Amino acid sequence: MGETLKEELVFRSNSLENSNQELKGEKISMSLCDGSCNAIEILQSLNIYRKTSMFTDVVLVIEGWDYPCHKAVLSSNSSYFRAMFGGHLKESHLNVIEIQKISSPNMSTLLDYMYGGSLEIDEDNVVGLLEASDLLHMSRLRDACVKFLENQLHPCNCVGIMKFADSFSIFTLSEKSKKLMLEGFAEVSCHEEFLSLSKDELVEYLSNENLVVRREEEVFEAVMKWVNKNSLERCKNLKELLELVRLPLLDPAYFLEKVEMDKTIQGCTECFSLLHEARMYYILGNQVNSLRQRPRR
Repeated sequence: MGETLKEELVFRSNSLENSNQELKGEKISMSLCDGSCNAIEILQSLNIYRKTSMFTDVVLVIEGWDYPCHKAVLSSNSSYFRAMFGGHLKESHLNVIEIQKISSPNMSTLLDYMYGGSLEIDEDNVVGLLEASDLLHMSRLRDACVKFLENQLHPCNCVGIMKFADSFSIFTLSEKSKKLMLEGFAEVSCHEEFLSLSKDELVEYLSNENLVVRREEEVFEAVMKWVNKNSLERCKNLKELLELVRLPLLDPAYFLEKVEMDKTIQGCTECFSLLHEARMYYILGNQVNSLRQRPRR
């Protein structure tokens, strides 16, 4: 009986193989599940294990909160953790590791991303996520945050985004911010962030040959707005800043009414030579040789 059943199974197997070869000339196969489907199921299982502390082999401590995790998942998402657990650092032998410079909410979001494969980036969490992904060397998430900020650039926020980008050496974001600052100077200077520029930052801004303005009056008004924001402290910078304003290009009537009559300027004797230069240009024209009489772009 056993021998008969064995022979029958062999016969059926050979028959199926022979029939497939006759039909298509090659062996037929079937995929059980595509890679992404299987990967999602594995991640879902690992996420359940994380939330129930099953098979976890390390606990991250963030601001006093414990986060049980799997070293393999952390390492597959972050080269920071890969170096920590796979090298010769003391942390590779520890089961409890405290992580600094990341907030508990941001760490929770990062772990959801690591175990779930997706997250929502918005204006409330983008800065914290970028800082955390930069620290943990999560390049894909970092790049996504940078892209989000690039898409949010506006005259009202480009100064702050430029400073943030410079602090993290994000060259492309910094350059795009500066480009908007230069091309939209009149609108940028109307927003509060402009007034937060340091003196050196403002000098660099106004010195840029790519600064685009419709009228030189826009540059003068921006400088005076910046100075008057904190006149007691900033008046000492007035001459240095007015040197970057092309006073000879101002409308003569505007110069007489708005510049010469300005009380802050009248109280700064160091600026008188600049006023005299502008007056001479109105009288003598191009006979006065000064870089400040050269039109901007």
